[in-house]
Amino acid sequence: MGTVYLARSRGGRTVAVKVARPELAADPHFRARFRAEVDAARKVGGFHTAQVVDADPDAPAPWLATAYIAGPTLSGLLAERGPMDEAGLRLLGAALAEALEAIHHCGLIHRDLKPGNIIMADDGPRVLDFGIARALESTRLTHTGGAFGTPGFLAPEQAQGHEVDRAADVFALGAVLVAAAGGQVFGEGTPMMLMYRAVHESADLSALPDGLRPVVAACLSKDPAQRPTTKQLLDLLAPRTAEGPTADTPARPSTSASVPSAPTPTPTAVSPGAPAVGSVADAATVDAVPHALSRGAESPHAGSPPGKMSTGRVAAVVAGAVLMLGGAGYGIYASGRPGGESDTSFPKATHEIVLPETLVDDGYGREIEHRLPPDPQPDSSTVKGSAHYTANYSSTGSAEAVGFSAVEVYGSSGRYKDPEGVRDGLIDAMTVTGSENVSEPLKTIRVPGSEVEIRCTTVDYRTVCGWGDDNTTVAIAFMPTGSLEKAAAETSKIRDEIRQPIALENP
Repeated sequence: MGTVYLARSRGGRTVAVKVARPELAADPHFRARFRAEVDAARKVGGFHTAQVVDADPDAPAPWLATAYIAGPTLSGLLAERGPMDEAGLRLLGAALAEALEAIHHCGLIHRDLKPGNIIMADDGPRVLDFGIARALESTRLTHTGGAFGTPGFLAPEQAQGHEVDRAADVFALGAVLVAAAGGQVFGEGTPMMLMYRAVHESADLSALPDGLRPVVAACLSKDPAQRPTTKQLLDLLAPRTAEGPTADTPARPSTSASVPSAPTPTPTAVSPGAPAVGSVADAATVDAVPHALSRGAESPHAGSPPGKMSTGRVAAVVAGAVLMLGGAGYGIYASGRPGGESDTSFPKATHEIVLPETLVDDGYGREIEHRLPPDPQPDSSTVKGSAHYTANYSSTGSAEAVGFSAVEVYGSSGRYKDPEGVRDGLIDAMTVTGSENVSEPLKTIRVPGSEVEIRCTTVDYRTVCGWGDDNTTVAIAFMPTGSLEKAAAETSKIRDEIRQPIALENP
């Protein structure tokens, strides 16, 4: 959503100040939703949240300030100290249930609970970043039919882009407990594969102690109505809360080794002549971890690499089932069939995606692992007759022009009112990891001899390019990384091969 600064108020309080990006600041819908969410977030109390201390949704750059909580994130703690034992997991689960209960009581849903949004403070876990997700979720960032959250912790209904309620947070809590036990609820893979598994496959609970599996399995139910409430979780995970902490029930969830307290940073104080809090965007601040949140954005700090901050949101394409084709392709047909022409406000269905066994003069061969059935998607106000596709290819060494060792194709064909937006969502879904390093920000490239605009970026170990037209929206990841121009040229070749006129309907 923007940039986070570690700062001091004029009275000396240490706070985390989140300043929205200019694109969001210019969106009246975002401002209205942000104002409503901030008003609700101010009411959240409880022992396990970072409280909102001030905000100005009407400032030139809308901002939100929360209490600064010193301590490692849960993800950092697990990386350093390893999995938690059953006693620690129960305390962690109860603390998170208590935090969610406080958040839900104020009419909010977190929507992005994960280990990176949980600070392990000296007095127990604290949940961060509640109260702003809905503001982001309801803006243009998801007008292309996107889901909001982090793959691997998304509830099935959230991965499919449906409206969510408190049960989605309970699902995420269950996934967090699996992670804290040293597991991964849906294994490893791309964001799209993780979202597919959330919808269609069983959770992996093998890392959990036997005594916790029934409770976590209930949290991870595919049916939101079957998940326990946060109050029920408190009874299931901490039935002795009335007795208070004892020698064998520490106040802070423990790992197998003791964890030293994190030192409190010493941020730069705001000078006496600094603007008042109403102009916090202009105040003197220093960022604890300088990252601009959106790819392609310039960091306001010299030497800071472009990227997304670790507490940022993942704008992931709705892939309730993102699928590999077992055959030639899933067709878009004429009137009376999926994707028909009855609604004239949509573009005509003229092209579809077909994923062949080889690409670029047999230079890339299609991998046979993890093939899944095709998946038609529900219609929306901006998409009709859409189906998801994905396939991985590896270099065969048989074509001199091939410039990459591996290619991953993700896309959809259908009828799109905003194909460029869907394309950008696909690119996001292929590049967001929560800690990504953006070495080449998004750039629009037109390959010589082509009239199609291709968008490309390099994130971590892959260069990703994509296009969007009335009937096909595709993102392609190339490994290892290469120049954006080289990847765009390869994308143009692949587009010519996989974007084909719709086959005639069978009589």
